[in-house]
Amino acid sequence: MPDEWGVESSYEDADGATRAVPDRTVARLRDIIGRPREDGPLIVQAGRPAPTGPGEIVLEDGTPISVDATADSAPTDLPLGYHAFVDPEGRSRRLIVTPPRCHLPAGWRAWGWAAQVYATRSSRSWGMGDLGDLAGVAAWSRAHGGGFVLVNPLGAVAPAGPQQPSPYFPASRRFQNPLYLRVEDVPGAELVPEVVEGAAAAGRSLNQYREIDRDAVWRIKLEALEAIWRTAGAGAAFDRWYDEQPLSLRRFATWAVLTERHGPRWRDWPTDLHDPHASAVAAAAAESGDRVRFHAWLQWLVDRQLGAVARDLPVVQDLPIGFDPDGFDAWEWQDLLALDVSVGAPPDEFNRQGQYWGLPPFVPWKLRAAGYQPFVETIRASMAAGGGLRVDHVMGLFRLWWIAAGESPADGAYVRYPAEDLLALMALESQRSGAVVVGEDLGTVEEGVRPMLAERDILSYRLLWFEEDDPSTWPPTSMAAVTTHDLPTVAGLWDGSDLQTQRRLGLNPNERSTAAIQARLAATGPLAPDATGAEAVVAAYQLLARAPSVMLTATLEDAAVEAERPNIPGADDLRPNWSLALPVTLDELRTSPTAARIGDVLTEATRGPADATSHSTVTH
Repeated sequence: MPDEWGVESSYEDADGATRAVPDRTVARLRDIIGRPREDGPLIVQAGRPAPTGPGEIVLEDGTPISVDATADSAPTDLPLGYHAFVDPEGRSRRLIVTPPRCHLPAGWRAWGWAAQVYATRSSRSWGMGDLGDLAGVAAWSRAHGGGFVLVNPLGAVAPAGPQQPSPYFPASRRFQNPLYLRVEDVPGAELVPEVVEGAAAAGRSLNQYREIDRDAVWRIKLEALEAIWRTAGAGAAFDRWYDEQPLSLRRFATWAVLTERHGPRWRDWPTDLHDPHASAVAAAAAESGDRVRFHAWLQWLVDRQLGAVARDLPVVQDLPIGFDPDGFDAWEWQDLLALDVSVGAPPDEFNRQGQYWGLPPFVPWKLRAAGYQPFVETIRASMAAGGGLRVDHVMGLFRLWWIAAGESPADGAYVRYPAEDLLALMALESQRSGAVVVGEDLGTVEEGVRPMLAERDILSYRLLWFEEDDPSTWPPTSMAAVTTHDLPTVAGLWDGSDLQTQRRLGLNPNERSTAAIQARLAATGPLAPDATGAEAVVAAYQLLARAPSVMLTATLEDAAVEAERPNIPGADDLRPNWSLALPVTLDELRTSPTAARIGDVLTEATRGPADATSHSTVTH
């Protein structure tokens, strides 16, 4: 059980044994967390009484509702939303009314491609896949029965300095990376044709290299975008959008300018710029007003291009568990974070040393005292395109493994979070945006988590590589997949090359588990020992198609019969993680027999009895 700081003094390890957390670890984490306060919002499910006492409720739209002096609670018919309760002494408290469940359309079932957007290049790409290429994936997918596309996180990174390759280490989870822009589609690009055509030629010359050079791509795109901005300006549509945005956009754009001046790590800036509310920050923003608007314009462009994709096919975005401690979100919310802590994972059968992710956690009581605003803004931004949201390491809504600075992952402890509140807020934002929610519940999942997620209509995540039972036994309320970006592709597993790579890199792979997965795959069909990679891919998706899951996903790596996976955890310095383009272009994938076969198999599996020709979308 957690103490009043939320620190758990023991935990169950991967082998099922109970392990005590050293007293010194508990004491240090308590000191970092500080004495918790009880203040925070009042969150109530729609139709249930809210124990406010007498006072006045101010609804989200400004409508006042009096709570009688003799009443113990607010009316039970309050609308969903973020309201305020003001007591007779004038003290205000946030009152949030939430739905019981996330958005999940009755009878909806679909399959979709899981795409690493940067890796999905076409003949029009400038060295890496972009949102124009994603639009191509969406159109191709819809034409062949797909109902959504799942994408890697698209979060912003610092515009200055090396471009962070990992999508799971963003500077911000609320804003997007303009590296993904299709420059030719930017309004005003036609006014500087020589600049854009020259940049396009330089960008496309990078397509000859399998390894993606994000720094080179960004230099080329930034010069072209700056030329468009100087010549064409933003326009009235951007001006209207900009005026409607919350203060966080201007603060983000200011941060971007400051990174260009002082480097990507805000803790290395002059001390008078460390506080985002400081007068020196306001002065810098005023001095660089045009550049601030430029960075805001880039966000508008990404919003437009991603929105265009989502209008053609629902886009399921991916929410990382955290963000860069030297990035924008950490700069703006530094007072709510434990910056001298990283989240990670205790030792388990796959990693006996444990894992250190380098991501700072929110202090639970401080997050609550802030009315959960950072969580709300993050979820809202991630669901803005509608479609859906995959929550990476969804167990982090319940507890996170905290590792204090200077300690090893084995010397951490779990810190408990207010899961009921966070799940309620997830449901509210999901219903408002029409986004289906998937919880990535792989690995060690404590008892009671999956039932709580299911009660909220948050889909479980089931992988062929992890599950020993036949897919036909998996729960319908799940997203089913063969593999993920962190695990072997079908071709890499089948031919043994992924295992060989892990051995070569000295990563001590789990060979027994890999052999068991190979044996299960071989038994489907059955597959002959000398079956090709393409045959193994099709067999794997025929097996996956047995799952009754409402969402089925297929990776573009498998469609390309690619043996190398996007990421091998723990090998960032040993191989180009998150930087390998697919071995074939999107143009070639469209004519791939293997890709077509996967699509046919999954289309047949998800075709409803009442509708044999089309699929409902997530948001309609």
